[in-house]
Amino acid sequence: MWTEETLGEMVARQLAGHPAAKVSVWSRSRAWQGNYADIEAEARRLVALLRAHGIEPGEAVAFQLPNWREAVVSFAALALGGYVLVPIVHIYGRKEVSFILEQSGAAAYISPLAFGHVDYAEILEAATPASLRLHVVVDAAEPGAVPTGVTRVAWEECAESDPADGLPSVRAQDVAMLAYTSGTTGDPKGVIHDHRTMLAELRHMAPYMNPGKPNLMGSPVTHATGMLGAVLGPLATGENIHVIDRWDPAHALEVMLREGIGGGTGASVFLASLLDHPDFTAAHAAKMERVGLGGAPVPVALGERAASLGIAIIRAYGSTEHPSTTGCQFSDPADRRHRTDGRALAGVELRLVDEEGVEVPVGSPGEILSRGPDLCLGYTDPALNADAFDDEGWYHSGDVGVVDEAGYLTITDRVKDVIIRGGENISAAEVEEALQAVPGVAEVAVVAAPDARLGEHACAVVRSAPGAAPPALDDLTRHLSAAGFARQKWPEELWLVEDFPRTASGKIRKVDLRAALRRQPGDRGE
Repeated sequence: MWTEETLGEMVARQLAGHPAAKVSVWSRSRAWQGNYADIEAEARRLVALLRAHGIEPGEAVAFQLPNWREAVVSFAALALGGYVLVPIVHIYGRKEVSFILEQSGAAAYISPLAFGHVDYAEILEAATPASLRLHVVVDAAEPGAVPTGVTRVAWEECAESDPADGLPSVRAQDVAMLAYTSGTTGDPKGVIHDHRTMLAELRHMAPYMNPGKPNLMGSPVTHATGMLGAVLGPLATGENIHVIDRWDPAHALEVMLREGIGGGTGASVFLASLLDHPDFTAAHAAKMERVGLGGAPVPVALGERAASLGIAIIRAYGSTEHPSTTGCQFSDPADRRHRTDGRALAGVELRLVDEEGVEVPVGSPGEILSRGPDLCLGYTDPALNADAFDDEGWYHSGDVGVVDEAGYLTITDRVKDVIIRGGENISAAEVEEALQAVPGVAEVAVVAAPDARLGEHACAVVRSAPGAAPPALDDLTRHLSAAGFARQKWPEELWLVEDFPRTASGKIRKVDLRAALRRQPGDRGE
């Protein structure tokens, strides 16, 4: 499934081959409708702007943008210009962005000055790595004060540039993207993909792109799910692109009927929020014939509820490291689609092993190991590679699953300590380390609690210090806010305990805490 084509060559071919394909940004404040031809023209002007400021092909360019036109243009421009793409989720705060800009060696950074509760200009002033030379500002009348050593220009200057012609010389085995994801370590992990692995992933996705029936995507396009499902996936098949910058179910339902498009694809929170909304009608369900879910746990009840409304769902399993590992097909029986994460995709191999690395029999739980054409090349931090990849090329996911006799995989637990909230990974260890400094906290474990809307949210399980007043949830969130943590990492639930379940060596048994949280509150001793 590897070819010599590059991401830039694919983007150039598809933009030129489907100039009239629509691109729509559904926003209350920055709505925009255009087509592939408009995106290509602006993308080539952005390439010219970057070149004029000395940003050369092969350098890393970070962009932290909501689901706006400029985000779609940035994907196209950076691919066409031969740059290493560094997408940063727009809700990441100072701590995460500082680390990513420094480790990626980004030469340029594209962002608004602010969006929602995030002040990007303040972030940049606090974290300007030596590599950074250019800040391209979107949606600002005045560019504002600039950090030392950085040139700040307004996006509008693209209009003054002549479009860049041609494509730079790039090899298929060159790095195409550094995709950062939160993991079991405190800092985000930089996942390295080259042009071969990215395009293999897009070929995996092609059968799932329901031709002629686009979906409105709410996932951030700078996150792997949104990037692939909302921008690169449709682009690779010449389909219309529809994104929304703030997930408002009422607005989404309004757009779906007006434009005759579907919705709900991505993490289960998007589908659930549409079905739960009082404005949802049979007319909406008729637009949602097929919905693909992944990136977060998918409750069986959600699939069954969707089916009762005439909506077929499929589940898929993957990660930023190995984006499409398994997936169901719409032709699979409903029980398989609702209760499993599908079978290995083309070219993908799976193994399930026990704690000793011995392969487990069919039907027994084991850690999921995978390899395939869309598997990443490793991490930007080489120290992380030893635990994640072995000498035979297997990726050790840290997820626990069961494979049945027909080859269908079901995820049952996680070895690695990550909470997946609405498709976003939260490092429990990172949050625990910060909360340990809160007055009154003797010991804390942060674990995934079930969430009907988001799949999971963070729950802080706290043992109070002897003689101290137990902390309140507000105490924890204020502390994390002051430390610069993005809001999605804040615990949304607090559970006070006398002591923790432990292993013989004294380690907290988080598997027991997660099991208790899945039961009713009264059953866990509250």
